[in-house]
Amino acid sequence: MPAALKSKKKSDLKASRHRVQEGKPFPLGATWDGLGVNFALFSAHAEKVELCLFDLDGQIELERIELPEYTDEVWHGYLPDARPGQVYGYRVYGPYQPKQGHRFNHHKLLLDPYAKQIVGNLTWNDALFGYTIGHKDADLSFDKRNSAAFMPKCRVIDPAFTWGQHKKPDTPWERTIFYEAHVRGFTMKHPAVAHGLRGTFAGLMNHGVIDYIKDLGITAIELLPVHAYVDDSYLVEKGRRNYWGYNTIGFFAPMPRYLSSPFVNEFKEMVAQFHRAGIEVILDVVYNHTAEGNELGPTLSFKGIDNASYYRMPADKRYYINDTGTGNTVNLSHPRVLQMVADSLRYWAQDMRVDGFRFDLATILAREPYGFDEGGGFLDACRQDPVLSQVKLIAEPWDCGPGGYQVGHFSPGWAEWNDKFRDTARAFWKGDDGKLADFATRLSASPDLFNKRGRKPWSTVNFVTAHDGFTLHDLVSYNEKHNSDNGENNQDGHSHNLSWNHGVEGPTDDEAIKQLRLRQMKNLMASTLFARGTPMILAGDEIARTQRGNNNAYGQDNEISWLDWDNIDDDGWNMRDFTRRLIDIRQKQPLFHRGRFLTGQANEDGIKDVAWFDPGGNEMSIEQWHDANARSVQMLLDGRAQATGVRRRSSDLTLLLMINAHYESIRFSFPQNEKGRVWKLLIETHDTGRQLPYLEFGDHYDIEGRSMALWEIRLLT
Repeated sequence: MPAALKSKKKSDLKASRHRVQEGKPFPLGATWDGLGVNFALFSAHAEKVELCLFDLDGQIELERIELPEYTDEVWHGYLPDARPGQVYGYRVYGPYQPKQGHRFNHHKLLLDPYAKQIVGNLTWNDALFGYTIGHKDADLSFDKRNSAAFMPKCRVIDPAFTWGQHKKPDTPWERTIFYEAHVRGFTMKHPAVAHGLRGTFAGLMNHGVIDYIKDLGITAIELLPVHAYVDDSYLVEKGRRNYWGYNTIGFFAPMPRYLSSPFVNEFKEMVAQFHRAGIEVILDVVYNHTAEGNELGPTLSFKGIDNASYYRMPADKRYYINDTGTGNTVNLSHPRVLQMVADSLRYWAQDMRVDGFRFDLATILAREPYGFDEGGGFLDACRQDPVLSQVKLIAEPWDCGPGGYQVGHFSPGWAEWNDKFRDTARAFWKGDDGKLADFATRLSASPDLFNKRGRKPWSTVNFVTAHDGFTLHDLVSYNEKHNSDNGENNQDGHSHNLSWNHGVEGPTDDEAIKQLRLRQMKNLMASTLFARGTPMILAGDEIARTQRGNNNAYGQDNEISWLDWDNIDDDGWNMRDFTRRLIDIRQKQPLFHRGRFLTGQANEDGIKDVAWFDPGGNEMSIEQWHDANARSVQMLLDGRAQATGVRRRSSDLTLLLMINAHYESIRFSFPQNEKGRVWKLLIETHDTGRQLPYLEFGDHYDIEGRSMALWEIRLLT
């Protein structure tokens, strides 16, 4: 124990200098009402709760106050003399009976699950564990060391913030384009951001940063986890730390590392700046597990407050159900735990004004004790909530638990990451056999998965790359993962990447290979942005960012993961300009964001909303769809087809997508179109340098190997 803590006598800590009143059991957490602070903590099995007050730096424990009231399983008290800025934690008394699921240990300082701000850092030490490490029975033992010196602390905040003329963008789903980014990774090397602000919310709200994202055409930035999280002990031992942030310990508090100032309002300022630019803010949230691990993990918060309520356990309650692969699983079947998650979401949506959430391993949130339930408590809670039902909700629809793969099975109102789009697009452009029909399905918003119960095409979030896995550049530059920097003998990360190095593993000076790789990046980006559904781009893919073949950079808070803005090469700038053009075309062409699934059925005027043609201009036959060697097709989106359920002819421009994944150039013939109209080339992935032509029915156009091109019909002038 540090000398500062030793200097306080036990009797001094017990003597209350603050006036204490009964307070209220609601709201949970520490709430400043303008006169004092109400403290409320849920614990169904605790016997006593002490509120521990610290100095402003959280170094010296000044006072312990027993919460005087217990109402509806909530311990509460009111301190009329407390103010915003007060630093605190809890000590919770109760039975230490691991075999019954109880792990109370009042020697361990605990974070408030509802803390709005966390100060200080976790210092890994044996005192953080509720049991004595090295003891014969391990977690069945009881450790009496005080953990306060090694724990971060909670801070009471004043939530007041002037939003002024603030207005949310409220971008329609059909026009949404997600941009998955990392607060630190995006700004740590950005030349427009001052060195002291890099890696923080203040850095991310820099006008140069926001202007770049807006100029690209992005409508929503999706931030990797910003909730307070813990650096894993084994990473710290290796001199690294958790970069991605999927190790949450505080569901209401922003990560201290991302704050450039002592005030959480910095996050609100960032949101306001993005909204001013018309860009929504989406948070990647991790409610499926916490940083406390399994029975051998530390006691930091939930485990010491009410272990039996917060976590899912098997029949032998000494252990934890581990559907997450991280040691524990949060028990959303418990009403108070479900309340905490819903309260957290509402807090970020209302107080912080974010526009939506992407839920990590979301199937766990919908899993009841009997299995995945599309009508489970959490999904029902979101569906009926007047706040949560109105923000964007995106599921990562898989986990490693039983029945963990649920793509297409979430309830109406939800969007889902679609890994089938990712894998099919990768395999198709890599040249795998028999992928043409599946690729056409993915371009059509995966109706086999999502066209049910009135769900819309935007329900599929189409992506080729994300934070987990290869970047787009590395996807076309490496056959194998290269994770040696992770220190795990290259055993970590996925091995089935559907990647292709195009002849050389990693960097090369071969100009032909470099040009082919660039074209393949364009093919994959164009496939994502020209497909029906909601596209998602990984930040940096538009400038051909590399992680040097590392496909699992979760612990690489360094140049491997950061965007290198000063060293973008010609291909990177070429890719950036191409991506910007793709987005501009998508947003200007109504056919790309219509709210109905394609049917391919002719209406009474003989118009089909979509038709598929072979390179010769003939409609595809069943035999052609089943030809394993077929790699070329034309997708015709007829702008005259009705756009909504109201039966009327539309006047949108007709589009034609020519796709050639064959390695050789193929001559395409245009399908017949209306008299007096010509085809105008909008964009193609093969950089020919030729002028974009106008062509008529009966004309031909050579599409280079592994290329695609988009055309629109124009009136002949």
